[in-house]
Amino acid sequence: MADARVVPAVETDPDAAGKPQALRSRITGSLARRMIAIAALWISVLLLGGGFALDRVLTGAITRNFDSGLEYVLIAMIRSSEIGPDGEVRLIQPLGDQRFLEPYSGLYWQISGGGQEPYPSRSLWERRLATSDAHDDQQLHTYDSHQFPGEELRVLERDVVLPGSKTKWRFQIAQSRETLDLQIRAVRATLIPSLGLLGLGLIALAALQTFYGLWPLRHIRRAIAAMRGGENRRVIAPLPLEVQPMVEELNALLAHNEKQAEEARLHAGNLAHALKTPLTVLVNSATSSDSELAETVRREAATMQRQVEHHLARARAVGRRGAAQARANVWESVEGVSRAVAALYPEVRLDAAGDKKLIARVERQDLDELVGNLLENAAKYGGGSIFVTIQREDGMAEILVEDDGPGISPVDRVRIFDRGVRLDTGKPGTGLGLAIVRDVAEIYGGSIGLEESEDLGGLLVRLRLPAV
Repeated sequence: MADARVVPAVETDPDAAGKPQALRSRITGSLARRMIAIAALWISVLLLGGGFALDRVLTGAITRNFDSGLEYVLIAMIRSSEIGPDGEVRLIQPLGDQRFLEPYSGLYWQISGGGQEPYPSRSLWERRLATSDAHDDQQLHTYDSHQFPGEELRVLERDVVLPGSKTKWRFQIAQSRETLDLQIRAVRATLIPSLGLLGLGLIALAALQTFYGLWPLRHIRRAIAAMRGGENRRVIAPLPLEVQPMVEELNALLAHNEKQAEEARLHAGNLAHALKTPLTVLVNSATSSDSELAETVRREAATMQRQVEHHLARARAVGRRGAAQARANVWESVEGVSRAVAALYPEVRLDAAGDKKLIARVERQDLDELVGNLLENAAKYGGGSIFVTIQREDGMAEILVEDDGPGISPVDRVRIFDRGVRLDTGKPGTGLGLAIVRDVAEIYGGSIGLEESEDLGGLLVRLRLPAV
């Protein structure tokens, strides 16, 4: 076995490892209101986006339909046009819509080009449609015009060269946007209330779903109130699958607390019973003027001390066992305890080897007490050499403490764990060391066993604790 002497190191507090000071936000308010607000916000965003897209689609469709009617009239006007004897443009047949003959009717046409005066429809009267040479309308050109005060126009125009003429003529057809805008407003007057009603319905549905989904939490609240009133000891109401794991954890926590309370009552009763007899002996000795009163007091006081130490150790372990975050580095604990044992027993050689990163699910103070009892017993009853091995085995953290002493016979390896039993009465002690180690290890779900050391020939103590 390769020995590695324990090198003293500066002890570090695992709780002082510089935890980051993160900001903690308090989660307050109603869970139902929070869920409904999120649903309402998301529904509003979706309806606004969808409504805007739908408005664009419907408005575009109505506008294209409006433009298609004007384009049909423009094509009919081009087909009915010809060049007269004087080179002017004229219509072979008038356009069929009566509004072209009524002044300011809102429907107009105009032909211009060749440097001549524009040829307008009668509905334009003294007004003329604006033209621009800044662009070439070989294809259909559509735009909105505000050239007439109080009347917005939708204008379609196209440049055409008629047969028998080299002049490029611009044909224009215009109509007031009033009809188009009325259709768009009618669509929006239906679309906006419909989307608003749909949004309110969806929010109401989300609220109903939220209250219905959270209703099982009210059952849990009533069940907890019933437990507080003494009607039940557990939450037994049937609940949905999503809530059931939480209820099971709650019931497990209640069972754990009951077990701790029962253990506390049991320890208190055991301690009271253990102290009752020594106190009775002391009282009887004091009242009878016993000549050996001092010896009786010393003996019974030692007995009470052993009992108090034992039950206090168990009470501390039971109290700390509930901490799920209990962690302790085994190697650091062995190092720290080894220095203390080396100071008390300078003639003892103490070496260790194994996994330096092994973490046990034990509070550091309890682990120090367990290791301290084992190392002190090995130093006190061994032959001067102690070797500690730290290893992981089957998900457990194992601490093997070997010494070169006389060891313990197989018969006494069971009896030694009884409280107050000491195989060597010539050395000081209370006889509670191994009993405390066994009880504390079992509280954490571990165990302890005694074997014979193959390397040193003395006792081998195998302590097993749950590992992280």
